[in-house]
Amino acid sequence: MKVRATGRRRDVRPQPRQSAETVPAHEGKPTEAVVDAAERRPPAVREGARPTFYALRHGGWRDYITLLHPPYTFWHLSYVILGAALSPAVRYDRLAATLLAFFLAVGVAAHALDELNGRPLQTRIPRFALAALGIGGLAGAILIGIAGAVLASPWLLVFVAFGAVIAPAYNLEWFRGRFHSDFWFAIAWGVFPFLTACYASAGRFDPSALVGAVAVFALSLAQRVLSRRVRAVRRQVRSIEGRVVYADGTMEDIGRAWALAADERALLLLACAMPGLSIAALLTRV
Repeated sequence: MKVRATGRRRDVRPQPRQSAETVPAHEGKPTEAVVDAAERRPPAVREGARPTFYALRHGGWRDYITLLHPPYTFWHLSYVILGAALSPAVRYDRLAATLLAFFLAVGVAAHALDELNGRPLQTRIPRFALAALGIGGLAGAILIGIAGAVLASPWLLVFVAFGAVIAPAYNLEWFRGRFHSDFWFAIAWGVFPFLTACYASAGRFDPSALVGAVAVFALSLAQRVLSRRVRAVRRQVRSIEGRVVYADGTMEDIGRAWALAADERALLLLACAMPGLSIAALLTRV
């Protein structure tokens, strides 16, 4: 028996399932034309669901806001602030430049390239615009990095070179997708901005930076674990039907909302907590 997802708990006894003889032969079996049309459409469109919990309605300027992945962009930029806060010396001019560079590289370029590679957000932004945002954002970040190498330390060119390669390699899945993994996600979008900001601010690493890098790596992996399941449910799962039976005998119908609620709430809370924690750490250095 199919159960509608209501999210309510109730004290009822499970009803017997219908036998095969009581179910019409055509029920639950769409025609070939319907199946073909559904397969050609992206899963998020087919289900009528948003591709992410923060996605705005499709079209116009809203697509560009969605493209920035605001919660995740702020989350990753918070690693820049945290890296500067944990560095031996805080240089606010260098911190501002590093924040701008990573906003261009991650918030703009990486997300534009990701959308160019398969349209996971299902935006209506033209391909040429996505390519321009990807190339322009990455070029802007590289120029800021080169300026930093000239004005601060030539060793920053190592960070610039890594960023110039990892952004397209991860999002465009170069090298047969070898860099599109949990490990490289944590390195590229967690450890890399953290260590870059730390070195750009002080020109060296202290033990606190290495410990912080390990913590940031773990946080990024946690984000990846939560977001992977959320993406799968929103973009690939056709339907979720069932019932949870609790130890006290009460039951709860489950569906898409039930499967998404806990993970998306955790992601939203972490996306709010990390910027606050990073700013608090920076304020201790004022």
